Amino acid sequence: MRENVFRGRSLTVIEDFSIEERRYFFQKVRELKDAYEKGDEAVLDRFRINDPDFGVYEVFLEDSTRTKESFRNAAKFHHAKVSELMTSSSSINKGESYADTFNMLSGYSNRIFIVRSKVEGLTRYLDEECRAYSQRNHLPVAPAFINAGDGKHEHPTQELLDEFTFLEDNGMDFSKLHVALVGDLYHGRTVHSKADGLKVFDNVKVDLVAPPELAMPDSYVEKMKENGFEVRTFASIDDYLDQGDVAMKWYFTRPQLERMGERILQKQAELRKSITFRPEFMSRIKEGTKFYHPLPRHKEHPTIPTFLDNTPLNAWERQAINGMYCRIVLLSLIAGRCGDDYTGPARTLPDYTDEEYIVRVDLSKKEDSGKVKNYSEGVHPIDNGIVIDHICRGEDPSSIREHMRLISTVLGIDDGRGGEWISRGSDGQYKGIIFRPGDYDLTRKDLKRLAALAPHCTLNIIKDGKVSAKFRTHMPPRIYNFDDLCCANEACISHPSQGEGVGSMFIRTADGHYACAYCGRFHSYKEIWARGRKQGR
Repeated sequence: MRENVFRGRSLTVIEDFSIEERRYFFQKVRELKDAYEKGDEAVLDRFRINDPDFGVYEVFLEDSTRTKESFRNAAKFHHAKVSELMTSSSSINKGESYADTFNMLSGYSNRIFIVRSKVEGLTRYLDEECRAYSQRNHLPVAPAFINAGDGKHEHPTQELLDEFTFLEDNGMDFSKLHVALVGDLYHGRTVHSKADGLKVFDNVKVDLVAPPELAMPDSYVEKMKENGFEVRTFASIDDYLDQGDVAMKWYFTRPQLERMGERILQKQAELRKSITFRPEFMSRIKEGTKFYHPLPRHKEHPTIPTFLDNTPLNAWERQAINGMYCRIVLLSLIAGRCGDDYTGPARTLPDYTDEEYIVRVDLSKKEDSGKVKNYSEGVHPIDNGIVIDHICRGEDPSSIREHMRLISTVLGIDDGRGGEWISRGSDGQYKGIIFRPGDYDLTRKDLKRLAALAPHCTLNIIKDGKVSAKFRTHMPPRIYNFDDLCCANEACISHPSQGEGVGSMFIRTADGHYACAYCGRFHSYKEIWARGRKQGR
């Protein structure tokens, strides 16, 4: 019998469940909801964990009502043991590390932790840390983690219930989706989750409706485009309705203007108006349109005003109710109570081991025969040393000079003789060259660091006036295990300001950026080095 692929799994970001696994999940939610509506206890019992010793632990380091109570009631459906960490009296508030707190709780037979926090990437880190702790201490089971919202990053269980509600209104059809995301797209983690979450639909068209001050961050827009979504942007609902091609599904979020400073608050009336549905828009809405909202609405300035509550547009109340059904099924899957009949492909993790990003050039070939170009230190040829060529090719001279300073610092070659050049090729493009005379014994780790610092460069190692070795670098698929890496997001669990000592890791994206493995923040390869930012980058 095939092993249950869901048992013990964590959900830290929506991509932790594959598209096929999520489609299966939605089938199970449909079954559970039908059984609830029919009062079919036999079907409901097939979902129940029904174990009073099965520990579900809620840790809400940020205020929540709907998510917290939805999970609490879902756990009660399962007759599971539900505990809550009282953060007001917890040692977390006294400076205790997250790792120590959750490792301790892992030893008390808690099987699932539901965590909400302002610290982005926290559940991804805790999942790694507590699994290692469980192995070191021979615990029978490592706990699973569910992200109940982390800062501006993701809210994967909200994404699941949103997708399920969209599907209900699609007749459970995955073939296409056209949705307008309206409101504060800058802060809203529920809309950020959709950059990957909506991949569950075959064809996706997303209309982003927000003024520039509240616009979706570029990294999420890029991710949507990478995922094949058609993306359009509009500055207001007025602009959106004026162009005619209007979605039948509108997803609103609450503007969080209080986070944005006095300048934004001075124009809050104008900003709120641009993303608030008004009575005069009613005649311009197609029959069958549905409005959604993760709730709560702002009591004074709701983007979906209360006059719409008793209209056919109201899908947000059913959306909220669906939250408990989705979370019941999620707990059931992680506990292994259901999921045995899943027949789709198992989730596959990316394999980076076969990709070679440091290529040694065969010097026996005519074009790479080892003949030395006219590299020199002043007027004296280099007999022994290194030359790093083709740095930041195609960029402007100022940017190249700045990055060469960072390369020299991070590689630890600042103290050597030599210098840096900016040269211009026959094609008119600038490139940087660093040369250092002397004896350099570069290790594999040094070469990895160079590839991370200067992808697409060429390293020449010169011995006795000839090139003894030549390497060409490409963008590594992952960058990690360097002490001077640093995510730029201060809210990320890996940022030094969090004090957890979490090593930074970055994953290469399809468009040539690097995404933080914890918070997802996009960086260029120049922006991931702490020393570069200290120098004013």
